[in-house]
Amino acid sequence: MDMQGNPQKRARHGKSKKEKSTLSSVIRQNIREIVRHRNEVRHNRSLQMRIADTVTVFAGSMTFVYVHIFWFGAWFLINSGWLGLKPFDPFPYGLLTMIVSLEAIFLSTFVLVSQNRMSRDNDEREQLDLQVNLLTERELTRVLLMLDQIQKKLGIETKVDAELADFEKEIQPEEILKEIERNQEDL
Repeated sequence: MDMQGNPQKRARHGKSKKEKSTLSSVIRQNIREIVRHRNEVRHNRSLQMRIADTVTVFAGSMTFVYVHIFWFGAWFLINSGWLGLKPFDPFPYGLLTMIVSLEAIFLSTFVLVSQNRMSRDNDEREQLDLQVNLLTERELTRVLLMLDQIQKKLGIETKVDAELADFEKEIQPEEILKEIERNQEDL
């Protein structure tokens, strides 16, 4: 039986096609564009960035933990003499300590490289958000002014309050930043 006739399968696999179509075509197009851009950025990363990201992803996985549990356990068993093998790194395991220290240095470097890239990506997204927000604010201000003109042309009398008058003023981002700085200085 297909997913349409089986409510349990529908529940496991999400909404039906009819339910999924509630998103507007603009939202679907925006999602496709975001995914396309992310894939393009991911594909265009340098070899060094791909290596750093791969190592960072692996180091943050449970597989990494399990590999280390097995590795340390085997190291201790072999070098404790319990298995009847001659220890190559007897207690206090100086070679193991050096290897783990070097691993920690490289892992922390890979993580920092990946974090720096993610920080740059976030900065770019913040810049895009800021530009879109500024554009939206400017457009909304114009819409309010146009509505005001339409009301006047149609002879519709409305009570203009101070807040509406403030919204009709074009806001300068520099003024907002200065106000934020002034308020932060007071803290």
